[in-house]
Amino acid sequence: MSKIKVVVVDDSALVRSLLAEIINRQPDMACIGTANDPLAAREMIRELNPDVITLDVEMPKMDGLEFLSRLMKLRPMPVLMVSTLTERGAEITMRALEMGAVDFVAKPRIGVSSGLRELGDEIVDKLRIAAKAQVRRLTAPPPSAGSGSAGATTAPTAAKPFGRLSTEKVICIGSSTGGTEAIKEILVRMPADSPAIVITQHMPPGFTTSFAARLDSLCRISVSEARDGERILPGHAYIAPGGLQFRIDRSGANYVAVVEDTPPVNRHKPSVEVLFKSAAKVLGPNAYGVMLTGMGADGATAMKEMRDAGSYNYVQDEASCVVFGMPKMAIQAGAAHEVLPLLQIADALTERIRSSGGAVRHRI
Repeated sequence: MSKIKVVVVDDSALVRSLLAEIINRQPDMACIGTANDPLAAREMIRELNPDVITLDVEMPKMDGLEFLSRLMKLRPMPVLMVSTLTERGAEITMRALEMGAVDFVAKPRIGVSSGLRELGDEIVDKLRIAAKAQVRRLTAPPPSAGSGSAGATTAPTAAKPFGRLSTEKVICIGSSTGGTEAIKEILVRMPADSPAIVITQHMPPGFTTSFAARLDSLCRISVSEARDGERILPGHAYIAPGGLQFRIDRSGANYVAVVEDTPPVNRHKPSVEVLFKSAAKVLGPNAYGVMLTGMGADGATAMKEMRDAGSYNYVQDEASCVVFGMPKMAIQAGAAHEVLPLLQIADALTERIRSSGGAVRHRI
């Protein structure tokens, strides 16, 4: 079996050395080159033809975003961003994911040497996933606020209002690698009075705030990080905060968010399994499940529990996934009612909600 060939692009000699060391310890991968700026990286990529590159978000001579944009237009390939745990770093990372980066890791601002070594397993796991990911050529610039979604074949049009149909229905979305863009493609197509939407996207602390703010600027619905105890309302989407678990519960006649610092489930925090299990218990037939691109099996078992409790479930198809892991496992678990290309899910979902009539009063 040939090794995964990695090129490391970072302006820090220490980070380049540490990443090369972490990569070269793996029996199935090799760091075949390091570059201290994008111009050197461009020549190295041309000569060495790597399977995946790591790319710092802030670089000399040409910033990481500009280099990524050119790369994804001219020579699309898997890219793992190396981000800083700052507000600016998080915003840049969200833009990089829009441009086609497969995933990211967050390097610590202090204690870089020990911090990166502690992240070693996560880094090599994400490199393995990235090397197998389906990447697409960047054909248009990422959208500005209110302009709709990048990469869609047509701009999303205003959907018809739901009216009172949305009162007790809740859409539950789970995703991982590639999910930030997949979630956006669905949310920008939802009308302002959409049923409430609850979302778990695998993401570390410090990045979900920027993710929610970016979506809120693009969508007709309001998008925010979930806060413990807040009411789950139509016309709003709630994203699990990075590093915390998120589930839905009932308080009297209302649905409420529960955000808590409990252990990882399926190695994830937040975990799709936690959200979907609560949906099966609390929402029953008032839930709609959506499983999007991602590695692993998180949420598959719980999505089957949702189906058994009466929910109607959509799963993203392999051709439109960046990584066909979580959707594949949900299908194998018997959780899916429909398997659809990403750009068809929102329309199918809204039409089904309209045709299903009013909410079901679900007794716990």
